[in-house]
Amino acid sequence: MRPDTPAENVDHASEAARLERTAELYPEDAEALLLRAAAHRELAGDRPAATALYDRLLVSGTGLDNPALVRALKASNLWEYGHEAEARAIIDGIRTASPRDPAPWVIVAEALESHDELEQAHETFTQAVRLLLTGVTEPPRATHPLLFGRHRVRRMLGAVHDEWDALADSVHTLPITLDELHDPKRVWSLGSENPAELEAEISRLRAELGAYRQALSRPFPVAILHWPADELAELTEAYPALAREYPSYEEHLATTEAALRELASSGTPNLGVVTGTVPSYEAFAASEGTVPGDTTLLPQYATTLAARGRAVAWPPERGTACWCGSGRAYGECHGA
Repeated sequence: MRPDTPAENVDHASEAARLERTAELYPEDAEALLLRAAAHRELAGDRPAATALYDRLLVSGTGLDNPALVRALKASNLWEYGHEAEARAIIDGIRTASPRDPAPWVIVAEALESHDELEQAHETFTQAVRLLLTGVTEPPRATHPLLFGRHRVRRMLGAVHDEWDALADSVHTLPITLDELHDPKRVWSLGSENPAELEAEISRLRAELGAYRQALSRPFPVAILHWPADELAELTEAYPALAREYPSYEEHLATTEAALRELASSGTPNLGVVTGTVPSYEAFAASEGTVPGDTTLLPQYATTLAARGRAVAWPPERGTACWCGSGRAYGECHGA
């Protein structure tokens, strides 16, 4: 269940509780699962419970993949129910730490923006853009919200376009320009009695909603299962019945890439790759009450890994490592 599912279609409190129980079963995936549970707690209006989940992750003693993201989400949530001073302190700490991941920057900058701290939001967006995009000719997809957020805040501040705004325009793909989407006067048109103005504003809002839905859907892909060479060798030796599925490692890699390309050509969005391990697969088979040699279990295992936040988006962005683990760029490996 996605956290952006409308409240009338899901019991957010129950969904959060389910994710928390799943995190107990799979502690190695607790970070991804508890972050989604916290999102459901926020949507259910139980912000103190969401904060408790963020604190649970931060004090867990295990290495988090993205501690700055957890702190940013905690700060944003705290501010929403009156803990402004603590939220500001966390935001200052994140800015000082200067994480290399765009997500924490986006969250704290938008938290400042939503509370009318436009100058501080602009400074935060700008600091992040300079840190992550100086000297970069093609901004990665994950940095686009930084460029768009900075553009939006600068429009509200009445600032003239600069080189970063031009870069935001260059990566913007919707039919409505950023200047139109971020026009401060748009709010006035919502109260207009002119049908043409209202229709134009509805068109703009639909474009924005489409962009948000696309961004929200990316972390929940249709996933294809990939086995590293040593794991595949161990798997087929332990369960010979699976050798028919995986005649060789090279064929496994070629089949995986071919399946992804076929899904993409058929119009399937949000594709991803999940990497399996033999112990994890054996545990999954036991939880399903079947044997690991059952080939019908493989796609279910892939889906479960994706639901636990283990999927990597496909195709990788230009210049990033190939999904197969070769260490080479995707464009020089399976993307060639």
